[in-house]
Amino acid sequence: MKLQPDKFNDVPAISGYGPGWIAIDGERLTASTVVGSRGQRLAWSCDGYEALSAEHFALLAEHGPELVIFGSGARLRFPRPQWLRPLIERRIGFETMDTQAACRTYNILAGEGRHVVAALLIESLS
Repeated sequence: MKLQPDKFNDVPAISGYGPGWIAIDGERLTASTVVGSRGQRLAWSCDGYEALSAEHFALLAEHGPELVIFGSGARLRFPRPQWLRPLIERRIGFETMDTQAACRTYNILAGEGRHVVAALLIESLS
């Protein structure tokens, strides 16, 4: 018999996405963002894949999630192995997918009550 609910309604949810934007709980954002199932939400200061560095991924490790989902933009691109060292050292799981797939996956895992952080790369359309 299951005693806990299947859906956790108090976690931030990604309510929409499209080219150059995502929406979190109805608020439309056009810059790269980190959102976590424990209420974390902060700007991720990078405007494209080429601007990423090890420091961007070290910031994610500080939240101590069980899993980080990296939304790499409009297409699938993998981070350099050295960028992931802070996550590996803390034994934090890591998955890479395009940003739209990362949004969907985050919602599913957060809705299940998992401690997950999504780092979503939003690239400008210009």
